[in-house]
Amino acid sequence: MTTPIPSIEGKTTVNVARERAFELFTGHFGAWWPRQYHIGSVEVADVILEPHEGGRWFERGVDGSECDWGRVLTWEAPERIVFTWQIGGDWQFDPDPAHASEIEVRFHADGPEQTTIEVEQRHFERLVGGEGVHGAIEHGGGGWVALLAAYSGLVAGEAGPA
Repeated sequence: MTTPIPSIEGKTTVNVARERAFELFTGHFGAWWPRQYHIGSVEVADVILEPHEGGRWFERGVDGSECDWGRVLTWEAPERIVFTWQIGGDWQFDPDPAHASEIEVRFHADGPEQTTIEVEQRHFERLVGGEGVHGAIEHGGGGWVALLAAYSGLVAGEAGPA
């Protein structure tokens, strides 16, 4: 039996309706995902999360090359998505779904124009080299707290001044 590795969580609140918060998170991943976080051999042009169960989560390089990161497991717009992280400790895509951590994102409407987004990345023990991946995400770049700060910046710029 594998020893569980703790989840990494993040939370933020944005001043847009839940439907728009969901659409900006899922449909504009490349607009808020930090460009330095990629596994391809070339600079990132975009990060794409295909909008359906079974869809791909991947990066597209400036040369058109693509590198898979995971798959969409659950698509319940605008409430929740679950997708896999299939990047092991060697920082390469692992096509075996048994070697995947999961990222669950929940969108809670706090009012007509405010949404709280909660992220949990779990099951790092499934990854080959999962402890190293967990440490790199949690300590190397600020984890989902930092990623959600970048997302919140996109939303704030899109929503305009309060």
